[in-house]
Amino acid sequence: MKSIFSKIIAREIPAKIIAENDEVIVIEDIAPKAAIHYLIIPKLEVRDIQSLAAQDFQVVEPIFKMAQQLSRTVPGAEHFRLLINNGERAGQRVFHLHVHFLAGQLLGD
Repeated sequence: MKSIFSKIIAREIPAKIIAENDEVIVIEDIAPKAAIHYLIIPKLEVRDIQSLAAQDFQVVEPIFKMAQQLSRTVPGAEHFRLLINNGERAGQRVFHLHVHFLAGQLLGD
């Protein structure tokens, strides 16, 4: 079954898209925890970090490149935090690997 993120990537479900390339899509988080709160989502559907096969690790580099691009192009995003919730007990709610990009304010511990 397709994840909600795969449905967003396929344009089956609407979302506010911030950026996109061949490997990743960036959308606004629907429940932001910071002034700027985006989700960087690889287009390859992988459940979580433990599910990454050796050949799937190529999804990691485009995520970090996109974070770098966002920090350079989004006003107020030059200082940022990247966060991955891996597994239900860690707070993962959508089981399609994604990275939270938080910025735009002083971020506490």
